[in-house]
Amino acid sequence: MNDALKIGVFPQKSDDRMIGGILVDSGKLTIDDADRILRLQKGENMRFGEAGIKLGLLNSGDLQFALARQFDYPYLRKGESSIGEELIAAYQPFSPRVEPLRALRSQLMLRCFTGNGNRKSLAIVSPERGEGRSYIAANLAVVFSQLGERTLLIDADMHNPRLGKLFNLNNKVGLSSILSDRNRGDAVQRVPDLLDLSVLVSGALPPNPQELIGRPAFTKMLDEFEADYDVVLIDTPPCSEYADAQNIAARTGATVMVARKHKTRVELVREHTMLMMQSGAQVVGTLLNEF
Repeated sequence: MNDALKIGVFPQKSDDRMIGGILVDSGKLTIDDADRILRLQKGENMRFGEAGIKLGLLNSGDLQFALARQFDYPYLRKGESSIGEELIAAYQPFSPRVEPLRALRSQLMLRCFTGNGNRKSLAIVSPERGEGRSYIAANLAVVFSQLGERTLLIDADMHNPRLGKLFNLNNKVGLSSILSDRNRGDAVQRVPDLLDLSVLVSGALPPNPQELIGRPAFTKMLDEFEADYDVVLIDTPPCSEYADAQNIAARTGATVMVARKHKTRVELVREHTMLMMQSGAQVVGTLLNEF
């Protein structure tokens, strides 16, 4: 079999006609093209995908897309969604860059999100800006949702928020609205293109983010979200600039420290890890971001 068809994420057996229907419905094939593939498939006793590739009508990316749709695996194609292409877990779920995120997801499922009554919230922190904290938080949220976990991603960086823009969501109502008790009914937004993923953007930037985070309303909000979601991931401001991340980490069940290869200073990682632990946060590990 062609190597392009050996996709380990999905079962090897699949309904070829269903795959053809998905590709026609999505505009990847015309009816005439699908008929040509079916005729070659029958004449040479081969799989639908093999026949499509042999005729030059399909490529491995088309087959991955169809299999993803067949097995309800959220998978986006470039140019077909307004979501930012930094979300490689959504656009390139089979690429080597996503495997470390899946490995991290597995570790977190074993250490944090055990389903045994433990906290379901995880703070994503980093010493400084530009270390990929929001990138990790957003892509990690995608891979959790692809597992079928009801996932909520919160942008708690009320100084320089990024997630609203990354997911192309309205940022008028969000975390600051909830914590200031102004609006909460429509604050959480579903991501239409990704199953089981919702985002709470930062909302309007307040003059007192640290004070809002320190209010009992923040802990109460997390308790309510943990009743509705399997996983709650929180993107935070950089530790070196603001105390918000430390306060958030103290209120969540676990924390991951993000460092960037060839950029983050080791002494800063140690310093802020100790500060997190002194505040009562459980630092479950440090992630070295190479991208």
